[in-house]
Amino acid sequence: MRIGWLSTGRDAAARTLLAETLRRAQRDRLPLELGIVFCDREPGESEQSDLFLRLVYEHGLGAMTLSSAASWRRWREENLGAADDDPARRREARTAWRDTYHETVVELLEPFAADVLVLAGYMLIVSPAMCARYPMLNLHPALPDGPTGMWQEVIWELLRTDATATGALINLVTPELDRGPIVASCSFPIAGPTWDPLWEDYHRKVAEVGARAVAESEGETEPLFARIRREGERRELPLLYQTVKQFVMGTLRVDGGRVSSGSETLPLDLTPAVEDDLGLTEEAGKA
Repeated sequence: MRIGWLSTGRDAAARTLLAETLRRAQRDRLPLELGIVFCDREPGESEQSDLFLRLVYEHGLGAMTLSSAASWRRWREENLGAADDDPARRREARTAWRDTYHETVVELLEPFAADVLVLAGYMLIVSPAMCARYPMLNLHPALPDGPTGMWQEVIWELLRTDATATGALINLVTPELDRGPIVASCSFPIAGPTWDPLWEDYHRKVAEVGARAVAESEGETEPLFARIRREGERRELPLLYQTVKQFVMGTLRVDGGRVSSGSETLPLDLTPAVEDDLGLTEEAGKA
């Protein structure tokens, strides 16, 4: 099982995803083979992506880069010209450019014969053709039947509906965002003795000024919102790693561009593995 890793490398989180996945593989003696790392920023383009590429090289991995920003800039100059100020024309051009850009990405990746691609902080929407060519894994911070959208939208919806649990999932990338087949998931409660005071405080504020006012005045610092985000973040990386681990171990397989599992029904519930992973990591941190 050869795995490709795609990232924009835009921040420390992108580096953590890669470094911690590799560290966990070493801890578990997992024969993880990252055949290629692709970054859509080139050396010298950004301090953060340069740090990401340095990390890749320090781990002895191969890196392939192609600047999406420079490619989009050239496309606009050649295809839009004076129409660059027209929002509708620009949206159409962005879609056409994205398809062309990812045609080149597929060509660059082809020699490395990756079976599965992991999108780990990759900030571009991939093209339909690339979705058809590779099974690609995407992390979404919600339960399989939970809210869609950015993580902020997910949490506000959890608060609006008085949810009692949330989690994260890994789905296959399709042209329809966040709607691809779900491969694996994990869950955790957001109700109970340690959560109740936060819910009570949130409901009190909503009763006084309304949910919109709370969101506008406190935003991501609202205590209940912040704790849900914190607990979700703790589990996202272990879920990604544990899903990759299932591919390496053969529990999850790629067959004709689809992901399947032998005797287990998809999506896999990896909650126990994720919680064990958290426990091992926290114990190592205390040592």
